[in-house]
Amino acid sequence: MIKGFIFDFDGTIIDTETAWYYAFRDAYAEHGVELTLEQYSTCIGTDLNDFNPYEYLMTDLKLPLDKEAFRQSIHRRHSELMELEAIRPGIQQYLDAAKEANLKLGIASSSSREWVEKHLDQLGITDYFECIKTSDDVAKVKPDPELYQQALQCLNLKPEETVAIEDSPNGSRAAAAAGLHCVVIPNEITRFLEFQTPHHQTSRLSDLDFDHVVSRKLFLEA
Repeated sequence: MIKGFIFDFDGTIIDTETAWYYAFRDAYAEHGVELTLEQYSTCIGTDLNDFNPYEYLMTDLKLPLDKEAFRQSIHRRHSELMELEAIRPGIQQYLDAAKEANLKLGIASSSSREWVEKHLDQLGITDYFECIKTSDDVAKVKPDPELYQQALQCLNLKPEETVAIEDSPNGSRAAAAAGLHCVVIPNEITRFLEFQTPHHQTSRLSDLDFDHVVSRKLFLEA
């Protein structure tokens, strides 16, 4: 039996990822530069080491932009787009079902603790989670498995009795490397990306019967 769930945050619980891409894509277009999803996808679900969309126009293309003004404009546009977003379908249903079944719940996010906790509070779901692990807690974020390993230890769970809920290739890679079962619910952006690690994929979490997942029958069928 499954004894716990560990959720990614960005793009999984609420779709922050699509809003980020649109904000950057539109800002780049204003300067005559196309930001492709393929290029942007390298920083989805991980840090900005491989591709930093805040700095690329200045460091790589040498455009004379004010870095802080550019950053602020991106954040303003992201905030505007996020006003249209809500908790993703099926998430609340699974949180309630897990609590009723006395299963353990955690968060493993490559974002900062301040960012994650702010949005969990806004959604009113902070108290569901016994453990929250973020980029503040690890040396390497996803696709490195450390976030999931720390969350498992925090929750006192074994990998084989835990399900990761993810939306991105980097996240599913991290979950697989840590030995967890993984359910992927791609969002508007990540559904176009290639997932190479073992996982079960569905368009919305509410399409998966909770008891079927907890019994592990879902993963035995895979």
